[in-house]
Parts: sequence; structure tokens; C-alpha cells
Amino acid sequence: MGSFSDEVVVVGAGVTGLTTAVHLAENGLSVVVYSRDRPGETTSCAAAAFWGPHMVDDDRAKRWGLFTLERLIELAARPGTGVEMLWGVEAERVPGLPSGYLSWLPDVQDCGPRELPDGFRRGWRYETPVVEMPEYLSHLEERFRLAGGRIEIAEVASLSELADTAAVIVNCAGHGAGVLASDGELEAVRGEIVVVEMPGLSEFFIELDDGSNELTYFVPQGDRVVLGGTWYPGRADTAVDWSAAREIVRRCARIEPRLSDAKILDVRVGIRPVRSKVRLERVDLDGAIVIHNYGHGGGGVGLSWGCARDAFELVTAKAPVGGA
Repeated sequence: MGSFSDEVVVVGAGVTGLTTAVHLAENGLSVVVYSRDRPGETTSCAAAAFWGPHMVDDDRAKRWGLFTLERLIELAARPGTGVEMLWGVEAERVPGLPSGYLSWLPDVQDCGPRELPDGFRRGWRYETPVVEMPEYLSHLEERFRLAGGRIEIAEVASLSELADTAAVIVNCAGHGAGVLASDGELEAVRGEIVVVEMPGLSEFFIELDDGSNELTYFVPQGDRVVLGGTWYPGRADTAVDWSAAREIVRRCARIEPRLSDAKILDVRVGIRPVRSKVRLERVDLDGAIVIHNYGHGGGGVGLSWGCARDAFELVTAKAPVGGA
């Protein structure tokens, strides 16, 4: 066994890994990130992304989500972070209840019939942080560098290899984290979004999940609009599916006709790491401490700062071993 480094090793440079690394480094720890890709090349760039623990069933999500909401609101007040506050509507075609996390927001308004697109029966209007992921990841990378951290582009084959030299390892490898942790419960879920030129929209729109593999939403981000999306369990391929991309545009244009002729600028594919519950816990491995922080489903952005805070508590042994 080699000599131990006093650095904390974070595996993964997506939004979960990079946020965790920033939080650790800004709280005085020496941190190095090992990642196969630079932050701007990770599948986190394919997130829409707006705040909320989307597709996450975990009783800790409210605590993580509210802490993250506070951090994102703070970042939205600063230029160059990729975060802004935006109003919009979440609606459904069959009357029901709003997403549970809307009750955490201070100002959620019921929509009247005239405020909803054709075919929708109930909706809620609210303000939330939205994140332009390439700019946001660049912001996090710069913060990490300024805090003394460094990123090593290297693929990690196993956590046991790192345990030979690192005393503390934080596993934030996204859909690859399950392989590193031998966790058969983690499932890859493929998602695709389309980025188009801005046709003059000022608000986002989200159709509540109807149980299909199609997720319909559009989110203005500066001079662009992100259109979504898809949800394909068991798929980790990242090649663009142009048939799916055209269908995304068609669905969004049915709700907002100005999107029908908007020029397509980019199509992005990402892989969501889905698990019955987020795995955030500390375990022992060959004399090293491993903090698992993965399985955030579609809520990686919306839970990122809360999970990073808990990971820091685990790294510094202020929280008990064990989790989900």
C-alpha cells in the first residue's frame, strides 16, 4: 500500500461531484477531483435545468432541496454564474395535485383557465431558479480552482485503487457510481434535450409527468430555450436520436407555437443516475473512508448543495456512518 495523501478525492466532475468538491474546498479541505471528462463535457450539461428534486423519492429531499434553493437564489443575484430566477407554469391535463416540492416555495399561485394552454385542466405559477448548465459548471470549476482544488482527467477503474493512497474518497460518479460501488440498484435513465434560438419567451412551462417516457417542458435561458425531454430507463447510450429531438420540438410547439420555427442550436444527451433512494452515506473500504453521494435521478441540480453539505459533515466525521 502506498503512502496516504491528505487530499480528499472526489470522483466525478458533474454537478454533484463539482458542487461537493467546491463545498469541501471552500471549507478548508484539500481536494482533488478525478474525472473521465472535464465538467463541461459531462452529462450534467444535458440538464435543463431548474430547481426541484425531480423524480426523487427520499424523505431527506426537502432538507437538501431547501438548502440548495437558498444557494441558487444567492447565485442568481450574481452575474456570470449561469443561474437566474424565472417565473413559469407547471400544469397537468388531468386535474390533481401539484408536485410536492411546490409547497416548499413561498409564492405559488393557482392558474385560472385562461392562463393555461389548450388541453390543460389545472396549473400553478411560481418563480424558481433556472440554470444554464455549461455556464454554471464553468462557474463551479472556477470557484473550485480559486479554492485551491485541482481536476485530474483520469478514469477511475475502482475505488479500491484509490483506497491505496487516499484516506477519504467521495464517490460522485453519476451513473458510473454504481459500478464503482457494485450497486446493482442504480439504473441509467437516458434523457435528451433540444436547445433552440430564443423566439421571445419569458417564462418556463412544465407539463407534469404523465407516466410516459416523454417529458414536455421548455425553459428560457438567456438568448436560448431548452426544450425537453425524454426518460428512457435502462439506456446509457449518448448518441443523438434525431427522431426523439424532432418529437420534443413538436410537443413543445403544440403548447407554445413560437417554438415551431425556432432554429435548433444543439441537441444534448445525458444519463440520469436513478435509485430508489439517494445513496449518501459513509462506509469503510480497505482502511479508507468512502462517502457515497449518488443516485439523484432527475434532481441532481436541485439537491446538489444540500447533499454537498451532508457529504462535508460525513467527511469531517460530524455525522454518523450509515444512510440509504
